[in-house]
Amino acid sequence: MQKLRSLLILFVVIAVSLPLTISAQDEAPQIGFWEECETPTLTGDINLGVVFSLTGGAAIYGNPQLQAVQMAVEEINDSDYLGEANLVAIVEDGGTDVETSISAMTKLVEEDQVPVVIGPTLSNQALSADPIAQDAGVLVLGVSNTRSNLETDIGDFYLRNSLPEAKVIPGTVAQATEILGLENVAVMYSDNDEFTVSGYEVFVEALEANGVNIVATETFATGDTDFNAQLTNIIALNPDAIVVSALAAEIVPLLQQTRNLGYTGPIIGGNGFNTPGIASPDTGAGESANGVIVGGAWNIAKQNELSLAFSEKYEAEYGAAPDQFSVQAYTGAWMIATGIRCADSTESAAVRDALKGLKDFNSPLGSFSFDDDGLPEHEPVAQIIVDGQYRVLTSEEAAAVFGE
Repeated sequence: MQKLRSLLILFVVIAVSLPLTISAQDEAPQIGFWEECETPTLTGDINLGVVFSLTGGAAIYGNPQLQAVQMAVEEINDSDYLGEANLVAIVEDGGTDVETSISAMTKLVEEDQVPVVIGPTLSNQALSADPIAQDAGVLVLGVSNTRSNLETDIGDFYLRNSLPEAKVIPGTVAQATEILGLENVAVMYSDNDEFTVSGYEVFVEALEANGVNIVATETFATGDTDFNAQLTNIIALNPDAIVVSALAAEIVPLLQQTRNLGYTGPIIGGNGFNTPGIASPDTGAGESANGVIVGGAWNIAKQNELSLAFSEKYEAEYGAAPDQFSVQAYTGAWMIATGIRCADSTESAAVRDALKGLKDFNSPLGSFSFDDDGLPEHEPVAQIIVDGQYRVLTSEEAAAVFGE
């Protein structure tokens, strides 16, 4: 009888605890190398440097990035992904200029002595600030830098999960050319910014490769607000599309002025166009953004299971839909944690080597890997803005804006 009573108690304990165990597993984040790498033996706090553009024109990119990283850090710590260790984000505002990002990086590297930094937001900031970390042997993971050749220009302690323009623009141009029958285009770009110049160069190569003729090239500078003279020259040539490499601060007035001058055709943009803010009716270009075509790393209409989970949680927490920049930042924080987990170390070189070895890392961006040259690899997507929404570029979506 005593033995039977003991067995009954055991069964009750199992029955009660099993649902709790299943529930805990169900709530655990799906992202990460949970099985591929053992739980690390690390303890205590691990400082993570965070540099994003929280003020100035690039804050439209930087603030969603910070929100996404904070969300990821909370998930990482709550799930014990790093065992008994916790990530602690030390946040610095990189502004929108080079000098502020240099100061932020200097503080994180020299004063806070962080082993890893995520950011800064802009490519020209990375090119200027990241060498400080490189000289100190501190790993930097860029999550929105798309200028070409940053790995060689900065050094071996720099990695990024953001696809370079050279991996996105060619496919976007090819798809737009096929769908829209492009023959002649005009090009505009900011000629005093590393990122926009790099984007311009990639656009020119892609247009030439697709047999598209460039009928005019106009330049402007970051900080400019009046583009009417350049646009008047371009529109007079009746191009099939206008190609633009710019940042958000210039994109919004440029789009508004383009439409005000009567141009209704496609505007094909680089990575600077990848934020819903430019299509906002309140702070962006509103209806003037309709017909913008841009290649990206992610689209809210083309999501996997992890992406859907992230999007739902992000919108619930922050009251706005995520953009590409927030998705890349969220994924980047999880990637850094995975590098630490797999290396079982906070040494920058060890974390870097573990990160570079990532293959088929399931994430909201899709299946992510670094190639043999340390460049990010995952599938990009071509998009078109229709009624303020970024949609996957198709013949049907293009027809909705431009007609048959």
